[in-house]
Amino acid sequence: MTFPRLLATWFGVGLLRPAPGTWGSAVAVALGLLLHGIGHFPLLLVATLIITPLGFWATAKTVEGQDEKDPSEIVIDEVAGQWIALLFPSAGFWWMGLDSWNFPWPGWVAAFLFFRLFDIWKPGPVGYADRKHTAFGTMADDLWAGLFAGIATMIAAGLAHGVMGA
Repeated sequence: MTFPRLLATWFGVGLLRPAPGTWGSAVAVALGLLLHGIGHFPLLLVATLIITPLGFWATAKTVEGQDEKDPSEIVIDEVAGQWIALLFPSAGFWWMGLDSWNFPWPGWVAAFLFFRLFDIWKPGPVGYADRKHTAFGTMADDLWAGLFAGIATMIAAGLAHGVMGA
């Protein structure tokens, strides 16, 4: 397996069946929580900023010369998008001064569920990027889904902690 394909499949996670995108997201959450624990929001941010351009490169290299530009085994896009979704609660917890190993379960569960929702539903720019049927679109749709998921996670947290007073 070439290095770009190894990276694009997130070291083979994308070969798991069924639902390789969900597997990729789940592994991304676990690794994102570990990164948050080790270095809090700054480390998760740096990792996201590194993996995103690597994802564009690995995806382009992996599908080079193929008709299918978004094969299901490519899950590095889920990793980048899921980490974007996790950045929102991670930043909030960091800003609040919580211990780095304190990432309360509603935050990461909401980020995971919202990300999967937007990745599958593909509203607005998520669907627009997906319909490009290019290596760039493969990555971009999940980056948009991650952004929407992060915003939805923070809205849900605001409602839960503000309006409902939990």
